[in-house]
Amino acid sequence: MTDVAVVGGGIGGLTAAHELATRGFDVTVFEANERFGGKARSMPVSDEPRPLHGEHGFRFFPAFYRHVIDTMSRIPDGDGTVADNLVETEATLIASTTAPETIAETRTPDSVRGWLEALRPAFAEDLPPADVRFLLERLLYLLTACERRRENELDAVSWWEFIDAEHRSQAFRDRLAYATQALVALRPQVGSARTIGTIYLQLLFGQLDPARPTERVLNAPTNEAWIEPWRRALESRGVDLRPGTPVRELESNGRRVTGLALADGRRVRADEYVLAVPVEVAPEFVTPALARLAPELRGIERLETAWMNGIQFYLAADVELTRGHQVYTDSPWALTSISQRQFWTAYDLDERGPDAVEGVLSVIASDWETPGTVIDKPARACTREEIATEIWAQLKAHLNRDGAADARLTDDALVDWFLDPAIVETEDGDGVENRSPLLINTVGALRNRPPADVEVPNLALAADYVRTNADLASMESANEAGRRAANAILERSGYRGSPARIWELEEPAVFEPFKRQDRIRYRLGLPHPASVTQSLRTATRRLGV
Repeated sequence: MTDVAVVGGGIGGLTAAHELATRGFDVTVFEANERFGGKARSMPVSDEPRPLHGEHGFRFFPAFYRHVIDTMSRIPDGDGTVADNLVETEATLIASTTAPETIAETRTPDSVRGWLEALRPAFAEDLPPADVRFLLERLLYLLTACERRRENELDAVSWWEFIDAEHRSQAFRDRLAYATQALVALRPQVGSARTIGTIYLQLLFGQLDPARPTERVLNAPTNEAWIEPWRRALESRGVDLRPGTPVRELESNGRRVTGLALADGRRVRADEYVLAVPVEVAPEFVTPALARLAPELRGIERLETAWMNGIQFYLAADVELTRGHQVYTDSPWALTSISQRQFWTAYDLDERGPDAVEGVLSVIASDWETPGTVIDKPARACTREEIATEIWAQLKAHLNRDGAADARLTDDALVDWFLDPAIVETEDGDGVENRSPLLINTVGALRNRPPADVEVPNLALAADYVRTNADLASMESANEAGRRAANAILERSGYRGSPARIWELEEPAVFEPFKRQDRIRYRLGLPHPASVTQSLRTATRRLGV
């Protein structure tokens, strides 16, 4: 018997446990894997005493992440907190096989010139002026649209359609595609204009906020820098953490959840339950009885997923590239990377794995449907070996353009690689399957996303498919969902203290009067003034600027 049983030990489940345990609840977390952290976890690549670590993909903390950073600041680690393990990046390398490299500064600007330089990649000189004007119009539309219009109209149209990508320049399409798909699990052709537009704006605003770093990464693999200190902190608060303990079913009596059926046949009873499993697993727990109690649970199985998985290349020499991310704008598999050793100051690579390893290049592939350049197949149709070969070839094509004498990546520098173990070769040998896909926010998906507090008297949800302010498949959404689940339980339990804090996404206050005007227009059934074909001047005149 426990006050609260949490099913799933990813970011959402651990957050719910953290908020509840802090307020005196007896919490037990059941995790199917042997390691906590869910899709954010890192893992040893061998059974050596001090092995190298691999990850599903590198962690990325943009400025608008508030919930995750707050939680990290409340987890002790040595003489400080886990938040102290975040390191600010300085620049992003934008590499192409057909155009010169460019560098985008990611340090927080300290002057007007710095702000202009920070925004240059979004409105770069290589874009036709007409495209830049059009993009500004589209962003103005977003910034002045009321929330109901965003939810009902902009969620029903794709970002690709909203920015009229098919009729814009190739540079425009490449720029807007990499700005979304490369950094987060969003596909511009199918993702809603509401979600992608909102996140695109948040990334831009983050570059101009002097109060917070534009983007940060961890100073060690995720479990070393964050999850393990978190585990210790939760256990010190009395949380019962049970790794390697899969749950088979949420049992119910038609009115409420009555218990958990574990895979080993045991039963667990609790007063409250939190379902914090990923989107591809959650439908297995939605029994007909639970769906009758909470019809919003049925929408989870209609949510879509995509593949966005990582591979680490272990190198004989440390290749820094830039102190930040690298984006390979025309790579068929939509690659991004980060050279880790320069950031992993709390992780002694010299004491890990083979002596020959001096650097780690962590890469994420976001497009698994397009054929490669060396292996003429999409990634999902390749073997694991072929995937590694093709990604390495695409990296070299982008980074070694100045000739072999100045090559940054060479075959003799490659010591080993580690591909996300969720990528598993199929038995028929026709390719791979992905056992850990990511939620993608497709057009119209908002109506299928349940709230954290569903219509089951003693059940709450804590995962990145829950409706949140961030509205994005991310650590931030999972953390916010965990807080919302905890708050639902606190309210039902009559808790009199402060609930877990929830932050709204911030947009410049100067646009609030226009949003208020648009609320009236929307209630009257009138369209937004800034239609696709209108100029910025016409749109602003109609808004009363």
